[in-house]
This record gives sequence, structure tokens and C-alpha cells, in this order.
Amino acid sequence: MRIVVADDSVLLREGLVRLLVEDGHHVVDAVGDGPSLVEAVREHRPDVSIVDVRMPPTHTDEGLRAAITARTHVPGAPMLILSQYVEASYAGDLLADGSGAVGYLLKDRVARIEEFLDALDRVARGATVLDPQVIAQLLTERRRDSAVGTLTARERQILALMAEGCSNTAVARRLVVSASAVEKHIGNIFAKLGLLPDDAQHRRVLAVLTYLRG
Repeated sequence: MRIVVADDSVLLREGLVRLLVEDGHHVVDAVGDGPSLVEAVREHRPDVSIVDVRMPPTHTDEGLRAAITARTHVPGAPMLILSQYVEASYAGDLLADGSGAVGYLLKDRVARIEEFLDALDRVARGATVLDPQVIAQLLTERRRDSAVGTLTARERQILALMAEGCSNTAVARRLVVSASAVEKHIGNIFAKLGLLPDDAQHRRVLAVLTYLRG
């Protein structure tokens, strides 16, 4: 894959570049601030970008904002955001355009190399991938009066796996159920969340976004 890396920490940035190159990928650019990320995405149109949430000048959410800006210039540009801490609102902001091809992982996940590379590949292929710790926090904080609160325990479990980026086949394997059972549950989830068939929108992404906002 052709990849852009954006992180203001030279140590982490170079470490990511080395990891990716050793795995057979081509890092087309490595930058240290938001504007440079936007420019790199516009110029190279990479298969995926890896972006630190916190970058100069304030080290709050400049990386996230730059990723969102880059996707306005290159619609659907795959973005994998890395963060030191769980912040569910960041994931919600990233998903807001409903086009998928986004991921939000804690930096600790990078140390689990196979998991990290798998998440990177899934985002590049258009999936939505959220860190399990983000999902666990959402399960704890979800408002009871939301549409998500009407889902059964099994439906919430499946939606959580969808948020991790699992395909129907992967969900069925994880839960040891049939693929048809998973499809039925997902259909019920879409119905309860009011997500009617619409070719102009990605219902799977919208379901996860509803989950985040719930």
C-alpha cells in the first residue's frame, strides 16, 4: 500500500515508517503537522494515512481536524487515527460524513503489530475500525433513552463488533453463529435505528455513528 504517516514525534513517526516498510508498504510521505498532512493527501492520494490526533500548535485535536479537512479535498480518503487516550467524540467526528474508510485506535495497539497492520488494511479497503477500548467506554456511557438502548444484548454485541470493523463473516465466527443469523440481526439493528435502505448512504457506517452518538 501507499501510505502517508503524520505524527509530530520524530521517534514514533520514524518507527512507523520502518514498521510499514518492513511489511512491504511504500511510505510516500511522513509529516509532522496538520497542514502538511492535508497537502500530502492531496498530492499523493495514498491508499491510507496514519494520523496522530495531537499535533502542533496546540497538541489537542489538530491531527483529527486535518484528517477531516483532507477528506473534504479527497472524499473518502482512508484515515487511521492514533490517540494516546480514549475520546469517543473524536471517533464520532471522524465518522460524521458517513463514507467509511476510517479507524480510531489507541497508540498501544501499534505494539500489537499484527492487529495494527490488520486494522490498517481494513481501513484501506473501506472498513470502519474502532479500538475495543473505545467501544467498551461507549457501552458504559450510552444514554438509556437512545435508539441504541432499544437493541437486544445480542444486537448490541453485533453492533460493537461492527464498530471494530468486523465483516459479517468475522462476526459470525466470533459469536459462533451462522452468517444468516448475523444478517438477520443486522437487519433488525438497521430497522431499530431507523436506517432505511438508501444507496446514497452507507448504513453500516451510519449504524456505528448512531452507536457512537447514542
